[in-house]
Order: sequence, then C-alpha cells, then structure tokens
Amino acid sequence: MMECYQAYADYHDMMRLTEDMFATVAQRVIGTMTIPYGDQKINLAPPWKRITLRDAIRKGCGIDFDDYPDIDSLRQKMREMNMDVDMTKDRGRLIDELVSTYVEPKLIQPTFLYDYPIEMSPLAKRKRDDAHLVERFEAFIGGIEVANSFTELNNPVEQEERFKDQARDLGKAADGEEEVIDDDFVLALEYGMPPTGGLGVGIDRLVMMLTDKQSIREVILFPQLKTKE
Repeated sequence: MMECYQAYADYHDMMRLTEDMFATVAQRVIGTMTIPYGDQKINLAPPWKRITLRDAIRKGCGIDFDDYPDIDSLRQKMREMNMDVDMTKDRGRLIDELVSTYVEPKLIQPTFLYDYPIEMSPLAKRKRDDAHLVERFEAFIGGIEVANSFTELNNPVEQEERFKDQARDLGKAADGEEEVIDDDFVLALEYGMPPTGGLGVGIDRLVMMLTDKQSIREVILFPQLKTKE
C-alpha cells in the first residue's frame, strides 16, 4: 500500500495525481500506457472516465439510493428486486454491496467512482453542495479497485459527531462489531489540520495490471500465498 496526503488539495487533485501516476509508472516500467490484462486492452492514459457512485449504481441495477434515504426503505427495495439482504449490514454497507455486485466487475477501463454517501466514509469531508454526500472516490481498473481517496474531514466537532453516529449505527446492526471513538484523532484535529487530500493505492494491484496477472497471490512476495504447483 502507498498512502499520501497533500495539504491544500481535495479529491479532484487526487484524481489527477492518481491517473498521472499510473500512466507515468506504466510508461517508465513497460514502455507504454496501453497494457494487456486478460483478454482486454487497458488504456491508462489520462483523463480517466469519471462517474458518480449514484449514477453508476442506478445504471448497474436500477436502484437510486437517493430514493431510499434510510436502511429500511433500501432493504425493502432490494427485497423487491429479489436481492439477498444481509440484516447485519447498515445502509452504507448495503450500498457498498451493490457496488461490488453490479458495478465493479464492469469497470474495465480506468474509472473513478466519486461522491459517496456519508455513511460510507466517516473520515471524509462533506460535499460542498450536498450534505448527504462526501468528497470521496475509488479508482477501478480491470474490474478491480486500485485506489481510494477523499478530501479529509478537518472539522473536529463534526468528526466527533460522525464517530458517534457510526458507533450507534454499528450497534443497531448488531453484527458483533464494536466501534471505538478515536479521541486522540479528534484532539489532533482540534490543534489544527489544513484542507487536505488523502490517497491510498494498492501497489500489488498495480503490479497485477502491469504483469497481466489475474490473481493477487502471483505478485505478493510471500511464497506461502502462491498457488502450489
């Protein structure tokens, strides 16, 4: 994993950093930005496709999560569509399940999914023109997530409330998880944090793309995780 922060940046800056970095690495390592991956040809050259999470899910399975603002209504809609509904999952995790099932496998060419529901990202900053969403994206190539990023939440009062809301939601879900509020992190924010963009990249997944490997075990350095001949 590679992680970085950039002060006085947001998730749009991180999108540009991500697509430029992937394209540059491919060009320097294998001499081209167009790579074979399975039976596909992947073009890493910027700019990558950008689509909101809401539009991607709506296109993938017909559910508009804005129409189902609470967990009960979303569960009901999923049941009506004959989808399996895990009663231990909160609204954010059910939306994530919709992404994994109906959206992610179809994202072959480099794509940014952005603007996530606030329930899915307790550390991300609210979208400036929609308080129900946060400034977050995930990047996908070949049907696999390769990067995750968001504009960091730097308001200590809101961050503490988010932690409390998350703890309550997990308690209602009754899935055995216990969420502990990170008081040290909130205290650090009280001292001050500039507007910041954060990014995490799965290096092993990037190596999978550049070497045309379908299993992550083929690029991890630990031999006990490789397939036995």
